[in-house]
Amino acid sequence: MTRDTITAIMPAFRAAHLLQKTLTPLLDMRARGEIDEVLVVDDCSPDDTAEVARRMGATVMVTPRNGGPGLARNHAAAVAEGDILWFVDSDVIAQPGGPAAIRDALSEPGAVAVFGSYDDKPEGQHWFSRYKNLLHRYHHLNARREARTFWAGCGAVRKDAFLAIGGFDVETYRRPSIEDIELGYRLNEAGGRILVEPRLEGKHLKVWTMSDSLRTDIWFRALPWARLMVCREGMADDLNTGRAERLRALVALFFALSILALPFFPFAWPLVPALAALAVAVNWPLARYLHGHGGIALAARALLYHQFYYLYSASIYVWCVVEANILGRRDRFHVH
Repeated sequence: MTRDTITAIMPAFRAAHLLQKTLTPLLDMRARGEIDEVLVVDDCSPDDTAEVARRMGATVMVTPRNGGPGLARNHAAAVAEGDILWFVDSDVIAQPGGPAAIRDALSEPGAVAVFGSYDDKPEGQHWFSRYKNLLHRYHHLNARREARTFWAGCGAVRKDAFLAIGGFDVETYRRPSIEDIELGYRLNEAGGRILVEPRLEGKHLKVWTMSDSLRTDIWFRALPWARLMVCREGMADDLNTGRAERLRALVALFFALSILALPFFPFAWPLVPALAALAVAVNWPLARYLHGHGGIALAARALLYHQFYYLYSASIYVWCVVEANILGRRDRFHVH
């Protein structure tokens, strides 16, 4: 039997300063015969991203217009020679063993896609940036083996399955958003299995700030994802939208309400520490994980912020339900 060939696809925009770290491992894998092709797709960068990638030895393409990573990936998929398309973001360092993990996962019956997680040593060392990257890893490590969504930061899909459903929806998602999540829904609806593989790792170089995170989480993740779920099958029991996460969001809501109610019902003050203790208890696995990767200071700060995260995420989902079913504004959802 011949093994599946792999084309690594890296969409890149203003990534010239990152490529020495992120492109080199893929080129080394190609040199060792672990993968067969490396395509860098320059999304009309104003810097010398394309030239740097070309000098390093990658095959370079340029998108016809600046259309985001989804368009860049589609552009490369159309000409890729590999049986498997391995998407790696330009700010992610693919870790050793990735190609073997991909081939093993996609050799399972019915498997058409696989994705992994960030590693536990993110580049950004500020507590908030570490929290964001470690939270992503925590959810992916604790996910069920099979998912309904997909992650394109470090994920692979069989080329024939990808092309059969039309690739990423770059008309609905003209800016980097949840185009990979939506792709996963369509792959799953077409009968394909999507697997979560802990051995498939990447080191994230992005350094998160709180303002960046809020803008991304609210406008480019939570809002479009909530609209997608409302218009399709509802909230899936998957990754960070599972039943346990909904319970934790409910506890965060009651905790916030107990604080807001204190000026009006001061006699109910015992509820505040009680609900705070409950919030810690239901989030204890995450707190313990963060403590193990950054100590008590990281765990305490992250856990407090995480309650705020639950509040705005749950509020956005409730708003989308109201928007669709009561206000009748489904035209805003842009879901095909």
